[in-house]
Formats: sequence, C-alpha cells, structure tokens
Amino acid sequence: MTDIFSGIILGAVQGLTEFLPVSSSGHLIIVREIFGFDTTLGLSFDILLHFATSLAVLIYFRNDFIRLFKTALAFFRPHTRKHIEQKDKYLLYALVLGTIPAVVVGLLFENYIEATFRSVELISTTLIIGAVIFYFAEKYARKTKALTPKKGFVIGLFQALALIPGMSRSGMTISGGLFLGLTREEAARFGFLLAFPVIFGIGIKKILEFTQDGTLFILGIPALVGALTAFAVGLLVIHYLLKYLKNHTLMVFIVYRVVLAMALLLFVV
Repeated sequence: MTDIFSGIILGAVQGLTEFLPVSSSGHLIIVREIFGFDTTLGLSFDILLHFATSLAVLIYFRNDFIRLFKTALAFFRPHTRKHIEQKDKYLLYALVLGTIPAVVVGLLFENYIEATFRSVELISTTLIIGAVIFYFAEKYARKTKALTPKKGFVIGLFQALALIPGMSRSGMTISGGLFLGLTREEAARFGFLLAFPVIFGIGIKKILEFTQDGTLFILGIPALVGALTAFAVGLLVIHYLLKYLKNHTLMVFIVYRVVLAMALLLFVV
C-alpha cells in the first residue's frame, strides 16, 4: 500500500504535471517505477489525485464557472436570453461540444487504455509523439482568431488523445488551440476549463465506487494527504503557467519531453 511519504510525493507530482504539458499520468507511472513505490491500487490512487487537481481548476476559475452557470440558466429564461454576451454563449457551447469526444472515447476504451498504456516503454513513445505535435503547433500557430463552438469540439478531439498516458491533457488542448488560431494563454485557459467536467465526473463516479467496495477506506490517509498536496500544488501551477505562456513558447516542454523519453529508454527500460 502507498504510505504517507509516497502519497505526498505522488500528490506533488500530480499537481505539478497535470497542468504543465508533460503528462501527469505518465509521470506518476515513471515516479513509481524509479522509486519503487507500491503499485497496489495505483490506478485508484491516481484517480483521486486527478480529482483533487480538478477541484483546483474549479477554485481557480470559479468566476468563469459562475458566469457559465448564469449563462446556462439564462437560456431557460426567455426575458434574459437575449442579453447573453456572445463570448459567454460561445464558451459554453465550446465546452459542451468539446467534452463529448473525451467522454465517448473514455466510455468505449477506458478499460483497454487502463490495461495497456501503463508501461514506461509506451510512455517514452507518447512523450516524443506529444513533443512533435507541440513543435508543429508552435510552428503553424497564427494566434489571430477567437474561440468558437466548432473549435471547442476540435480541441475536445485533441483532449481525447490525452487519455493515453504520456500525451498530456494540457499539452494536447494547447496544441489544438494553437492549430486553430488561439493564443497560448487562451488555449491553456480553455483547456483547463474543458478538462474539469471530464476529470471531475470520472472522479465522482470512481469515489462512489470506491466507497461501495471499500477501496476508499483501504487507500486511507495517504490518499487524503496526496490529494491535498495535489490540490495545493495544482493551484500554484495553474497561476504561474498562465503567466509563463503569455510570453513564452512550448519549446522548453518539447525539449524536456524528448530528453525524458531518451533517459527512460536508456536507463529505465
């Protein structure tokens, strides 16, 4: 079983890598492999850590979610519907449409992905594939266009790729946004908002299952400490990554991913 120390380490890794475009799932697998942490119920533990970082998104972007909630309510009130701002309407539509691909792919292939894509060898490959996607996204970025519902759906397709460990949810959504003309900061912001329904929904579903089968009790205090760590670190990373992306490219993450993949292939595999 995971102890408190490893829970803190894994929580910090999750909080740091969930929002940086380097893949949190991949790094959790890598850290367990390198440090020899117990992998018993590892996937269940990771789901709780992901749920904690989804709460960090909810808190950090609380004003955006409140505005989206008010926009959704306004659709059911004829006298207020005409006062909805177009950017709020487009954002709501984009989030709804963008959530569909990850939900569909997750429901169809969740068990297969969980059983197949949790090896260091495969993560080394997906780290490099993701870096190549980042490179071309930066190369062909125009950063002159606004978010639309159609673009939200396409970015959702990129998010679905992140169900494979090593690809990175934030990296894929930022890349998708850049290909479609958004700025890095806009793409990252939308990507974080888009990630919330999927991660939060899966988290709630799994927590209910864990409560019924006793898994939550077995995970115990280490899981709670790890989740709190992931939440706190995640809040900080969201804030500073958005500031970083205002004036910097993804190049540092491209280099990091390639170097990490090479190191894994040479020293771990």
